[in-house]
Amino acid sequence: MRIIVRIIVCAFALWLTTLIVGGSGDHGVWVEPYGDDSSARIMSFLLIALIFGIVNATLGTVIRIVSIPLRILTLGLFGLIINGFLLLVVAWFANALGWGLHVDTFWWGVLGALVLSILSGIMNGILGTGKRADRDR
Repeated sequence: MRIIVRIIVCAFALWLTTLIVGGSGDHGVWVEPYGDDSSARIMSFLLIALIFGIVNATLGTVIRIVSIPLRILTLGLFGLIINGFLLLVVAWFANALGWGLHVDTFWWGVLGALVLSILSGIMNGILGTGKRADRDR
């Protein structure tokens, strides 16, 4: 159940990120849904959030482990670069599957990943869907 809530939170955070970073045009980070109705738009965001979770759990884990020395040298700031790269990978997968996440350039990806991680962190904190399960309950 917690994983479904986390996917919904990520989809909502992605929608807010496209509003904040993408604005009203085709620049920054934006999503072109595969259909015109609102259910197609919602499904696009949910499917992109699912892809983001899979990419973050697999490729993101490997990249974070390999880049530990760089993250130590930069005091963790290299994590922003990693998250921007992962957002570009998710955009590539989403476009290959036809769900339409677009990221203009690498630096738009870094900004989008920063906003996405802040928003999803706040929402996961409010809802209590953090990474660690509460074992006392």
